Amino acid sequence: MHAEVRSHIAFYLTEKQALAEAADAPPLGLRPALLARYRDLARLRYDYPVALLREAAAPAAFAPLGALVARAVERAAAAADDPARYAAPALALELELRTLAARGTPAPLATLADAAAGRLARGADAPTAEMLDRLRRALAIDAELVECDAALPARLVTHLWQSVQQRKAAAFRDVIDRLVLKLGEILQADRARSAAARTPEALRAAMGTVDRDAFDFEAMAQLLARLPERGALSSSRRQRIEATLAVLAAQRFFPASGVEPYAFRFADCADALAAFRERLPEMAKLARAVAVARLEIEGEYSEPRHDALFERILGAAPDLRALELFPHYLVCVDARALRARGHDALMELLAGALPVKVLVQSDDILEETLAGTGQVAFGAHARQLTSMAMGMNEVFVLQAAASHLVRAGERLQLAMEYSGPALVSVFSGACAHADGVPPYLYAAAAMESRAFPAFAFEPVAGPDRAAQFSLAGNPQEARDWPVHRLDYEDAEHQGVSEEVAFTLADFVACDRRYANHFERVPRAHWGAPLAPLAQCLDRQAKDLPEKLPCLLMVDDANRLHKVMVDERLVRETRRCRDFWRSLRALGARRERDAARAGVRDAQPPAAAQAPSAMEAPPAAPETAAPATERPAGDPYIETARCSSCDECIQVNNRMFAYDENKQARIVDPNAGTYRQLVEAAESCQVAIIHPGKPRNPGEPGLEGLLRRAEPFQ
Repeated sequence: MHAEVRSHIAFYLTEKQALAEAADAPPLGLRPALLARYRDLARLRYDYPVALLREAAAPAAFAPLGALVARAVERAAAAADDPARYAAPALALELELRTLAARGTPAPLATLADAAAGRLARGADAPTAEMLDRLRRALAIDAELVECDAALPARLVTHLWQSVQQRKAAAFRDVIDRLVLKLGEILQADRARSAAARTPEALRAAMGTVDRDAFDFEAMAQLLARLPERGALSSSRRQRIEATLAVLAAQRFFPASGVEPYAFRFADCADALAAFRERLPEMAKLARAVAVARLEIEGEYSEPRHDALFERILGAAPDLRALELFPHYLVCVDARALRARGHDALMELLAGALPVKVLVQSDDILEETLAGTGQVAFGAHARQLTSMAMGMNEVFVLQAAASHLVRAGERLQLAMEYSGPALVSVFSGACAHADGVPPYLYAAAAMESRAFPAFAFEPVAGPDRAAQFSLAGNPQEARDWPVHRLDYEDAEHQGVSEEVAFTLADFVACDRRYANHFERVPRAHWGAPLAPLAQCLDRQAKDLPEKLPCLLMVDDANRLHKVMVDERLVRETRRCRDFWRSLRALGARRERDAARAGVRDAQPPAAAQAPSAMEAPPAAPETAAPATERPAGDPYIETARCSSCDECIQVNNRMFAYDENKQARIVDPNAGTYRQLVEAAESCQVAIIHPGKPRNPGEPGLEGLLRRAEPFQ
């Protein structure tokens, strides 16, 4: 065996750098070859910087700068004879804006567009300057431009959370304002019927100034005094309405102007939990006030029946249905701080199904499992956290690298809108040990290498884990590792094209702390039995390697190098691959079920089918319920989506019952009232109960019940 081969095997097996003279390995000073083309991100078109849009600017909460520039071109060139002329000025303007964002210039997008267009226009001809001015005006929207850095995850998630809460606040304020108006009208009508409203002074004030002198208010008061008072409010009802109005006016959850609102954003899970507990009495009081107001307005409040009921409600915590009325809490916490303190509080927030959204941001996902062993762990804490959250079955879980957040915007929106708890785990890429690799690129490398894959767990997406879990968005999901073409020039200046996989080891190679896991192979030794790492993962540990695993890397001058990887990192790369395969198996089942459902849905009616003898009928998905004819207006449940929460059974166990799979269905719609159907629909955690039309047209309060049923039809 050649000496150089023996030295490489010694490094591979013992992790000693046989070719290095010093015991402490210097920084590798290289980056994976596939990253060579991404040295200057400001000159590339990608998802960042991203514009955080205000509600008035666009229906979406955020949009990539490239998309906004494209829309600006459409608007600016709408009346132009040659819209293609806008391409070059638009690209120049976008590049200038990217440069300003990369410098961290804090300013609104409109201000940055003014500065960028002004600088470009100074050296341009008149037609180009005019096009730049039109583009500048088209970009004058209310937005903030942010780059992919350590601050991005919290800024983006907070912005989206705020946009959802603002819409929720507006809707809730509409409800409160309507209740206050109606209750005020009841009191006003009662005052109009009272003796105090029949005095000469009250009559004179009610008449106004136009014809006031034409009336004898003394005589009118005497005449009205002879009439009996009818329909006056009882003292208890008046006091109840006045007390309800006072609660609605003083509440601090979605307050009117002049009332200091509660804070709902926190940097610590324990603080959020303490605030929630402290506000429980006020939440119960407000929920009671809303319920009382609705009953009073509909004329359905019964003191013998409701007084005791609402007294019990006032002393108890609101149920999950009532919690949906209130703002959702947001906690943005660093993963290291969470491990140090706050983990128990986080678990309590999530397990209690509280209305909380938690962003856990990781800036470093490569950690040693045991001090001094050198063994690398890839995202172990993030993986443990998301696994525990998914195990609770009611937590919306989203994991994504910061580079992927814009693409994951729709799922991020769903997480913020979800009625229960949501956990968002993000790797920012802002690691101090990734020399020369910007956060966006480092975050993308983590996702590309399967070290931090993107996935989502949506509890309401289906009846089982396969339907609820998705790996959508990961690069080349069907492969163990993404594979890309690498074009380079060899020592003889001949062009070479090679398919290269991007593995966990490529990602680890960007971190200077783990330089001792790699060894440069001198060009003179490239004839040794080297092979790409991805091809060396199935060797048994007890065997001597026939091929030594290596990576292709480049230096600052883009010169190609081959770098060996030691056995410990090979083992960790194998573990990463196996973990990805387990995720992919779960995601593949979801895709298979969806594909089978699509095939079933695409089939023509049975009478029109004429399959040949060689064709088997398409298989129905495992979770599909048989189709049944249902008369229009009948109530029904999407039984296949039932989460077995018992809510509807507790409302009326004669109307609702479980089938053999412990999933709810309506067994007798005549066994209860329409009110019970509506209440069951409102309490259903996955919104699968549809009340249909009332069967008893004489049921009290139908008008209000029909309004409450509308969102569930």
